[in-house]
Amino acid sequence: MRDIPVGNGSLLVNFDNKYQIRDIYFPHVGQENHTEGFPFRFGIWVDGDFSWVASDEWQRQLKYIPDSLITDVRLLNSRLGIEIGCRDMVAGGENIYLRRIVVTDLRNSGRNVRVFLHHDFRIYENEVGDTAFYDPDTLSLIHYKKHRYFLINTLPHFDEFATGRKAFRGQEGTWRDAEDGHLHGTAITEGSVDSTVGVHGFVTGVAAFELYYWIAAGSSHQKVASLNNTVLNTGPSGYFERSKKRWDHWLKKGTANLNSLPDSIRELYRRSLLIIRTQIDNEGAIIAANDHDVTERATDHYSYLWPRDGAFVANALDLAGYPEAPYRFFELCSRIVNKRGYFLQKYNPDGTVGSGWHAFWDSRRKCELFPIQQDETALVLWALWEHYSKYPNRGFIEDVYERLIENTADFLLTFRDDATGLPKPSWNLWEDRRGIHTFTCATVVAGLRAAARFANEFRAGEKAGNYSAAADEICVAMRELYSPEHGRVMRAMLADADDNLTPDPTVDASLFAIFYFGCFDVNDALVVSTMSAVEEHLLHTTAVGGVARFQNDGYMLLSDKVSGNSWPICTLWLAEYYIARATAIEQLKPALELLEWCTNVALPSGVLSEQIDPLTGTPLSVSPLTWSHSTFVATTHSYLAKLRELSPVR
Repeated sequence: MRDIPVGNGSLLVNFDNKYQIRDIYFPHVGQENHTEGFPFRFGIWVDGDFSWVASDEWQRQLKYIPDSLITDVRLLNSRLGIEIGCRDMVAGGENIYLRRIVVTDLRNSGRNVRVFLHHDFRIYENEVGDTAFYDPDTLSLIHYKKHRYFLINTLPHFDEFATGRKAFRGQEGTWRDAEDGHLHGTAITEGSVDSTVGVHGFVTGVAAFELYYWIAAGSSHQKVASLNNTVLNTGPSGYFERSKKRWDHWLKKGTANLNSLPDSIRELYRRSLLIIRTQIDNEGAIIAANDHDVTERATDHYSYLWPRDGAFVANALDLAGYPEAPYRFFELCSRIVNKRGYFLQKYNPDGTVGSGWHAFWDSRRKCELFPIQQDETALVLWALWEHYSKYPNRGFIEDVYERLIENTADFLLTFRDDATGLPKPSWNLWEDRRGIHTFTCATVVAGLRAAARFANEFRAGEKAGNYSAAADEICVAMRELYSPEHGRVMRAMLADADDNLTPDPTVDASLFAIFYFGCFDVNDALVVSTMSAVEEHLLHTTAVGGVARFQNDGYMLLSDKVSGNSWPICTLWLAEYYIARATAIEQLKPALELLEWCTNVALPSGVLSEQIDPLTGTPLSVSPLTWSHSTFVATTHSYLAKLRELSPVR
């Protein structure tokens, strides 16, 4: 889990719940991770006694300064009689991570302290062939390999340093060297290396010890040296002042009037916008999550662009009044879309194709398979129209029309079953089943309708008519997904190895799509019965609460006493249903309660994870999940819009 990320769109630094740096991504958000999840340790020596702040004897409070991406960290060690306050940030226009450290003596006596900061770089995501050395030109420590340089410095300047071997023939690293309060390492080491710096100070009951620490990231020695000089010449304290003003200004650009909301929802709304921004690469990729811990169980991670997630996140930012990142996202989509008119499963932050497990070839039948989730393609079209309708840019749409709009719409139009009119089998949004999925059908309707609107505005009407007619045909055909036996819409018609279809009546939270994307009126009996089943089978009645993804969801499940973990996105989808059905203000209360549920399950920093244990409230899987935060933002806007609609006119 990652409790407090800080970043600027090209340098992302993540901390775990013990206040250890665990991920350093550069030069893209999510690519490359130059720590591979290994911790950078932070410790203190006081009058001959040493402690790492990750040890259990420390009380830790990890939050942010309100309305900013500057951390507010408090570390208390009663045994040592020491309190440490920290601020962390990444500079807005420069790839510099900075930390302000203030050490306070709680015993009202003069005491010698030594602060130790450790670095376990694994540059280019491996520990082979790194070098760490003391650089006399910059009076700093530098770790480098090929085109990646990381410069480490402090103010006041560190008093001692060490470079050494780690994870090799039993050598643990220079962090062990620090535990006697003194570093004995060498000035240069190559191979699998780490480093530690020590800064000496003195604290009294009235005077704290303050220092600044920074890591500059660049592609050459010259670049990091220049960044280091900038910090020294301008002073590190100014970065914190400018950053606070920057994020204050950025949040004020938002269009939402939050005055009618409880304080907790307003706070999480603003925090969600800031967290979302840390997970977006400056070149357009909207990353699902950047939490390397997941690799321990999956040998892969979430540091990818899923077009589905990206479309939902882009839409939330558009609703909130931040069109710049969505614009870059759609630009990237126009470059990476397959020439045949669809998106693949996921992409790396630089736009290259990511890892995948959906086959291109059927070895048994000796035929091609489409390794796609159609909802990913459809949702990009849907989100692009929503973006254009709020922030019209005709020149951009003209530039991307043929490749991104017409190309994908034609694919959605033709990739349909001749007999049913529904989309052909593809993978579902949860990526674990292949078939004709209700969620997918609903998003294809939304995508085709978006394409029809674009065609009406930018091209001849014939294509618009074809797209619109196909969307209507799918809506009619979707009624065949209703099961009289179960009294609700089925989740899917699952495809076997020969594409024979079998009904899947599993209750799934994603069924909210049938009204959310305009396939059926929210008051249609078909919708009401389906969402009633979601309430009955997926809304947890535990003290923690929340909504599961689907019945018998075993993904990361810790107890067989519940049908699945609670997911913030699924909980908010149920809130969307309550909002859509409300005809009086008091009927919005259930939706407001689910928004407040999210504020209760967020980490103290405001970070939302992918899942929540419905028995203990423990965050599970990755954090932060960008989609969790964007759904909170989007649902808040839905709530506010319905509240305005239902409020008496004054």
